[in-house]
Amino acid sequence: NKKAFVELLFWKSPSTAYEMTKGYGSLQEGEGAGRSRVPPWTPQEEQELRELYWKYKEVEGEDIIAAILAHLSVPGRTRRQVVKQLVRL
Repeated sequence: NKKAFVELLFWKSPSTAYEMTKGYGSLQEGEGAGRSRVPPWTPQEEQELRELYWKYKEVEGEDIIAAILAHLSVPGRTRRQVVKQLVRL
């Protein structure tokens, strides 16, 4: 790239520097520092989350999120991930 010297005039983040050396678009392929560590929710997991929410939302005196976490078929989800996904849904 003959114009790469222009990019060197401006401050770069580590992810941008990675893209400059490995090729532009490499972070979107899941490589490098920009990849997501949280696995995406599948449609089946979203449906299960909806069903568990409707099942446990009426239970008095119990933490809904704790009940959902205890009954999720796929272990490894954190409380924050479940809450964030419920808000998104």
